[in-house]
Amino acid sequence: MKELDDWVRALASEVGIDPESVDVDGVLDLAGDAAHNVVRPAAPVTTFVAGYVLGLAAADGDPDAPTSDDVLERMGAFARAWTP
Repeated sequence: MKELDDWVRALASEVGIDPESVDVDGVLDLAGDAAHNVVRPAAPVTTFVAGYVLGLAAADGDPDAPTSDDVLERMGAFARAWTP
């Protein structure tokens, strides 16, 4: 997915982060879980909430804060188990 890789590199550069810190596959998996198990518009909302959770955790400086992998897995499992 050259276009996506190019986009992530450019976007990361724009906001001043290392593009290697972006777990593209993890984010896409989470988006897929939300889209297929909840409703399609849940995909961008769910990935935003994941980023928001991680941003809050980083801002708090809590050494026991969840990692990106933890948040993506937990939210993915939640979406996969979703029953309205």
